[in-house]
Amino acid sequence: MSREGGDAFTYDGGSVHPGETAHIRYTVSETYLGDPVRMPVTIINGETDGPTCFLSAAVHGDELNGVAAVREIAHEWDHYDVAGTVVCLPVVNVPGFIAQERYLPVYDRDLNRAFPGNPDSTSSRRIAYDIWRNFIEPCDFGIDFHTSTRGRTNAFHVRADMADEGSARLAHAFGSNIIMDSEGSSGMLRYEATQNGTPTLTIEMGEAHRFQREFIDEAIQGVHSIFAEYGIEPDATVNFPGWRTIVEGWGEKTWVRADAGGIVEMRFDHGALVHEGDTICRITNPFKTDAIAVEAPFTGLLVGMLENPVVYPGNPICHIVEVDADTRRIIEDQQQHNLA
Repeated sequence: MSREGGDAFTYDGGSVHPGETAHIRYTVSETYLGDPVRMPVTIINGETDGPTCFLSAAVHGDELNGVAAVREIAHEWDHYDVAGTVVCLPVVNVPGFIAQERYLPVYDRDLNRAFPGNPDSTSSRRIAYDIWRNFIEPCDFGIDFHTSTRGRTNAFHVRADMADEGSARLAHAFGSNIIMDSEGSSGMLRYEATQNGTPTLTIEMGEAHRFQREFIDEAIQGVHSIFAEYGIEPDATVNFPGWRTIVEGWGEKTWVRADAGGIVEMRFDHGALVHEGDTICRITNPFKTDAIAVEAPFTGLLVGMLENPVVYPGNPICHIVEVDADTRRIIEDQQQHNLA
């Protein structure tokens, strides 16, 4: 779908010609009072031929790190030499963003289970349909930024269907240490776009309800790297992160859950390598007279963990994924070097 010379990017109600940048508020729904619900969109159409891609954030309305990354790319980068078209969607779930809620608050639906949408169905599917038809389907590839849900945090990582050639190329080009290999679920933006011929990544980065500069910077570096891979930024370079592990479908992974209620004292940060039998945390009562050690069931990386340090029995504490022996040695050597 690479744009030929002189082609405009068109959407319902307008078009953006080569050499132009447009900032629009696209109507995706209406309120109870009949007022428009408008989604901000920036479309950068370069003068030079190249691919068309989308960058999306806040499909879950309270996930903000991606909002900052996409806004910075749209409004602070110099786009004079862009080859192709970049469609920036910094706030996809506008009602959720306004309410600072994960889902569409009025319709109580997960927008990330509503794609590709349906113009004659529920409110969430109608919103998804308009976004899909105008700004997702015309693209060659996409990057969808997410964070963990409230009360948890995610280590920076990529989720991609590595069996799909286009998705695998994107995932390697992004330059993250960790790639989680999965198709995704029906209705998910990443899954439906990839199935429709628009390979798409999910980028997981940190926690909801805040801007975390280290994750935003890493996301921006990853976009630079992909733009270099696809020739969108002629002067950019593809980034290799030093080590990489691909957590495949057969690889061991699990959420470690609390077997007791109490206050959690973590011993490791997200992204840390833990060894089988390591005490990840302790669960204590208010008087610290009882303490239950929570041990790593196998050697792996902590890619997700709770932020709210109180638990009931059965609550998730951390998400641990297996790494291969070679990657483990690289990480251990890196840790020893940092300590030195």
